[in-house]
Amino acid sequence: MLATIATWTVAALGMAVLLVMAFGAAAIDFDTPPMRRRHKATD
Repeated sequence: MLATIATWTVAALGMAVLLVMAFGAAAIDFDTPPMRRRHKATD
């Protein structure tokens, strides 16, 4: 039982890390000069 809980915890943490990395990569991709200029223009 404990082994199953540990396995699911590790799997959940791994998925969370992958999601954070994916969102971080997307943020870097969207953080381009044209996008920054557009955001500044809308301010």
